[in-house]
Amino acid sequence: MTRPSRLHRLVAALALAGALLPAAAQQKLQIAGNFATEHPSSVAVEQVFKKEVARLTKDQLQVDVFPAMQLGGAKENVDAVRSGTLALTWVGAAFLSRIAPELEAVSLPFVFADRASAFRVIDGPVGQAIDQKLQAKGFISLGWMELGMRHVTNSRGPIKTAADLKGLKLRLQPNETHLATFRALGANPVAMDVKELYSALEQHVVDAQENPYTVIAASRYAEVQKYLSNTGHFFDLIAVVASKKAFEQLKPEYQTAVRQAMTQTIAYQRKLAIEAEAKVLPELKAKMTYTEITPADREEMRKIALPAVLDGVKKRAGADLVDQVLAEAAKP
Repeated sequence: MTRPSRLHRLVAALALAGALLPAAAQQKLQIAGNFATEHPSSVAVEQVFKKEVARLTKDQLQVDVFPAMQLGGAKENVDAVRSGTLALTWVGAAFLSRIAPELEAVSLPFVFADRASAFRVIDGPVGQAIDQKLQAKGFISLGWMELGMRHVTNSRGPIKTAADLKGLKLRLQPNETHLATFRALGANPVAMDVKELYSALEQHVVDAQENPYTVIAASRYAEVQKYLSNTGHFFDLIAVVASKKAFEQLKPEYQTAVRQAMTQTIAYQRKLAIEAEAKVLPELKAKMTYTEITPADREEMRKIALPAVLDGVKKRAGADLVDQVLAEAAKP
């Protein structure tokens, strides 16, 4: 029997060593949000984004999802992404507006008649301009989900007209345009993080809040609020942003996978949001006193609010961008 040569023994040893080496280490991304687990945005991130990133990277990039304020409130998530200690967040666009005031251009009151007009604006040149501003502040914009048309709930009484808002202590997101809108309408607006809101309503620290129907339902605000009106004062968006620092550390093919996966996630979330809104509104009507605001009364609110905030928004966000939003939103 021929003895193996030194070369053959070396090749065999190397092959054995290779077989015993662990598989390439998986990389992990953390994404956090403040929306309830059952909210359409949280569902989409869990069911689509997480799975698509794993599929597109052959399981080499794994996503850990933390909804429902598991890693802190909206402001904390935004700050963590900006500093690079958190890879991604999905958050109400208002929580980025003090970092990128250009977002106020898409926060004007009573401007978007429906979701189609809002998405026509944010998916076009206006959205691209805002994305560039976010990048300059340390964020990579991955797209925009639907938060939805916002409506007022309160514990004081039915809201039918602008007069019914007088003196109402109303929680709002930290967005200067939102706050100025309700000051103009006679309310007493208070900026507050969403993590504090339920207890503030329960303890009557504030009388009222405003959110899309899906958030009102998922956050169980009907337990601590009696009245709901379809004010439809803002159409709101969810910004999906990555840390520029963390994103640029990913391999280029992983960056592409994250972008592709989020594009699919956003498309799914927008569809889910439509279905969820249709489902939860009858449920809210069964739990709360629902007041339908007439088109004429909503138009009266618009005539009070929009002129009152327009100059300020143009100064903060840029007149050209605001004019572009108004022109696009007005298209049939």
